[in-house]
Amino acid sequence: MASKDPIYANFSGVLVGAQDGKVVTRFPPEPSGFLHIGHVKAAMLNYHYSKIYNGKMILRFDDTNPMKEKIEFVENIIKDLKTLGITPDEISHTSDYFPIIVDMMKKMLKDGNAYADNGTGEEMKDQRDNGIESPHRSKTPEECLKIFEDMILGKAAGWCIRGKMNMQNKFKCLRDPVFYRCKDEVHHRHGSKYKAYPTYDFACPIVDAHEGVTHALRTVEYHDRNDGYYWVQKVLGLNRVEIYDYSKLNLVSTVLSKRKLQWFVDNGHVEGWEDPRFPTVQGIMRRGMTANTLKKFMLEQGPSKNTNLTEWDKLWAYNKDEIDPVSARYTAIVKETAARVIINNVPAEIRAETHPLHQKNADLGTKAVLFGKELLIEAGDAQDILEGEKVTLMKWGNCVISKKEVKDGKITLWGDIDTADKDFKKTKKLTWIAEDAATNFEVTLVELDHLITKKKIEETDDVANLVNGNSRIAYTAIAEGNMRSLKQGQMIQLERRGYFFVDKLELGANKMTLNFIPDGKTKNMSKIQSKLDQKEVSGGKPTAGDAAGKKKNGPTETGEEVKLSKKELNKLKKKEGKAAAKGGAPAGDAAASGKA
Repeated sequence: MASKDPIYANFSGVLVGAQDGKVVTRFPPEPSGFLHIGHVKAAMLNYHYSKIYNGKMILRFDDTNPMKEKIEFVENIIKDLKTLGITPDEISHTSDYFPIIVDMMKKMLKDGNAYADNGTGEEMKDQRDNGIESPHRSKTPEECLKIFEDMILGKAAGWCIRGKMNMQNKFKCLRDPVFYRCKDEVHHRHGSKYKAYPTYDFACPIVDAHEGVTHALRTVEYHDRNDGYYWVQKVLGLNRVEIYDYSKLNLVSTVLSKRKLQWFVDNGHVEGWEDPRFPTVQGIMRRGMTANTLKKFMLEQGPSKNTNLTEWDKLWAYNKDEIDPVSARYTAIVKETAARVIINNVPAEIRAETHPLHQKNADLGTKAVLFGKELLIEAGDAQDILEGEKVTLMKWGNCVISKKEVKDGKITLWGDIDTADKDFKKTKKLTWIAEDAATNFEVTLVELDHLITKKKIEETDDVANLVNGNSRIAYTAIAEGNMRSLKQGQMIQLERRGYFFVDKLELGANKMTLNFIPDGKTKNMSKIQSKLDQKEVSGGKPTAGDAAGKKKNGPTETGEEVKLSKKELNKLKKKEGKAAAKGGAPAGDAAASGKA
């Protein structure tokens, strides 16, 4: 094979009967919503499996349900595929083939393989459940053909066309399924030209055959319908297309139903389909997910037909491996709980030194680190520092704390820096920024929880009863001035706090919003505490207390920010202090290497 991507070597031989250079797959989304992570699996498998065999993939919009379809969704699906690194070899629409599909139905009726029926949905369900043939099953081909022609013209409301298969089939979905139905709706591409539309079960095997598809990749939920797919191709004399079943992706505490996702949008619980709490492509990208992560994860999932409830932690762990080498390192200190350090033996003037943005990736460049007499550090670090203790100010040196003062819940430390002391092995490592009104600025850090309070959502669940009203927590941090140069979409690491995605920039208003990127771990990167319990988030369980409506920083259901009271802030500081007292080496680059 001539395929160049090294990951492809692990997946050769997956498709039955595949020939190099001749494989054709298709990704057929319905343009009724934005692509979500479930669609990503389908898109990735169809695209990359075709490329494994040096074949092609067709992006086909399955636009047979005019009630739900919008041009907006078509445009965003194309945009999302580009984001994922997927370039279709061809783009088509099922509606391009409506004339052919109409002719195929006429052939099926003339051959006696389908019939017209005007029974109610309830009557048809009862017939399928009990294996009872419809009284219309004996209609002549001529009668049925006339009704079908009237359906197309909008003159046979209430009628449908059913495939004449086997009413005793063990799979009830194959007991004379509906192949055409009346819909007096305006189509987003064809206007009011058609008054009846084919179902997916009828249109898909026809269009697949006409477009030369060799392998139809479908989730196992369609497995019971596979014989129906083959039956349509057989009775119409079409080429048989090989079906490849794969497991459907189900993630803990994640809504994938487009109807349920639409409810969140319509009821104002999210910003829109691109909300970073949404499992849409645009949503998870705003949370710091990468296309390469999704590619690796989906291809590894691909061959399996076992449907499991998957936790997010593995996906985020893959993502951490992708972003860590290219994430520049910066520092920001949480404003509400910041502690001060006053260095006794340095002048008041601010000075600067050049330091790398990443200790292990010189290509990322350098930044100017400011040094001054007054510093800001995290309260979690300051809480357990004792007078007389030696600590390490990362990128500067060791400092002996001579005095500690706590006033109105705020901690101030005084100390003397000793750059000649190079013994960093047993000291606490502290991230810090110099207090400098000219360069420091405030940023908003955002942590995101699951939108629902249930680990496994069922089709019958009413999401209105499962809403996590505290799924977004926002707080202010004071950032080093170097962060002003960040661009929207950039991923960085705030040292010892975690990875963040630059989500929003308002440079004129001096505002920046960064979304926390999970790394798949159940513990914080260091003794600096995140606002959400990452063990619960990684495991798919909303933070304890959400279902009971406990208060946190973050928006209410009306979108207003909730601020912590002084009492709650003190509780938070105590929590951070307890965590800090447990010690442990921080995971920053310098700490890991034993260097300041």
